[in-house]
Amino acid sequence: MKEVKRVAVIPGDGTGPEVIGEGLKVIKAVLPSCSCDIEFKHFDFGGERYMRTGETLPEGAIEELKTFDAIYLGAIGHPDIKPGILEKGILLKLRFELDQYINLRPVRLFPGVETPLKGKGPEDIDYTVVRENSGDVYTGMGGAMMVGTPDEVATQVMAYSRKQVDRCLRYAFEYARKYGKAARGKADKSKLALVGKSNVLTYVFDMWNRAFAEIGEEYPDIKREYYHVDATTLYQVASPEMFDVVVTTNLFGDIITDLAAITQGGLGVAAGGNLNPEGVSMFEPIGGTAPMWTGQNKINPLAAIWSGAMLLQSLGEEKAGDAIVEAIGDTTPKMKSMAAGQMGYSTTEVGDLVAQSALKRLS
Repeated sequence: MKEVKRVAVIPGDGTGPEVIGEGLKVIKAVLPSCSCDIEFKHFDFGGERYMRTGETLPEGAIEELKTFDAIYLGAIGHPDIKPGILEKGILLKLRFELDQYINLRPVRLFPGVETPLKGKGPEDIDYTVVRENSGDVYTGMGGAMMVGTPDEVATQVMAYSRKQVDRCLRYAFEYARKYGKAARGKADKSKLALVGKSNVLTYVFDMWNRAFAEIGEEYPDIKREYYHVDATTLYQVASPEMFDVVVTTNLFGDIITDLAAITQGGLGVAAGGNLNPEGVSMFEPIGGTAPMWTGQNKINPLAAIWSGAMLLQSLGEEKAGDAIVEAIGDTTPKMKSMAAGQMGYSTTEVGDLVAQSALKRLS
C-alpha cells in the first residue's frame, strides 16, 4: 500500500484557480507512477474570503497548514483590496510563520520560447537562484518619524543573523552539489556564485562573505564565485551562460529573479518554491492573479504546472517531477507564444498536452 502525502491547495484569486487546476490535472495524471498517493485539501484563503469575512488567515490556519507535507499556491491579490493587505497577511505571513527560509527559482529557457536576449538559446539560459527568504528588509524592522513634514525620516533595516546566512548557504552548496551543471553532465565542476554588494553594504556582506568562505571549505567540489548585484544584472543579459547556481539575499534575489523571468520567456513560465527543508514548503507560479484574464481559459498554466513538478520532487517523487518538466519542454515548441490569449491553445489544452507528454515519458 502506498504512503499517503497530504497537500494543502490554495488556488487564490483571479486566474489562480485556473492554473492550479491544470497543475493538479498533470500531478494526478502521473500519480500512478509515483511511490506515494496524494490527498489534496483546498483552502479558500485570498481576496474573496477577505472581502466576505475581513480576515486574511483565520485563527488556527497556520497550525493546520503545519500538518501538511506541502502547500500548492495559485496567486494572491485582488483589484478591490489595497495592495499589501493580502500579500502581508497571507503570503509573507505563511513564509515567515512556516520558516520557509529558501526561495528556489529555476531559470530555464524551454525550446521554442522566445527570449529578448539576442543570440541566446536554451543551452545558455539554464541556472538556479537560491534566494534567502526569511531576513533582510522584509522583516519589517524600521520606522518613520515626523511623517508629513520636511524633516520626515524613514528607515528599513537589512537585518541578518549568522544562523540565517549559514543555513541558506549550506542549502545552496548542497543544491549545487546535487543539481549543478557538473551533476547534470554539463560542466566539469559545478559553480556557486554569491551575489551581494560588499563594497557598500559592508557589515552585512562581511558576514555573508566570511560564511561563504568558511562553509565553502567543506565543498571542494564546488567552485565559488562572487558578483556585485549590479554587475549580475548585466551578466544576466549579456552572458547568462556563465551562471550555474546563484545564492543571494532576500531583496537582491527578489530583483534578479524578476529579470531572470523575462529572459526565460516571461512570468507564464516562471515557477518557484518557498522552502523549509525541515518543514512545510510552498510551491507557486511567480506571476500574479491576472484578473483581466479570469474565466477566459486563456491564461498560460506552465508556471503553475512546473511548480507542481517541483512539489512532487520535494516529496521524493523526482522521476515524476522531472518527467513533467521535460514534458513542458515537449509542449512549448507547439505553442505560438507564452502570452495569455496568444498561445494557440486554451489553458486546459496546454495542461492536456503536458499531461500526455509526461505520461509518455513515464511509460
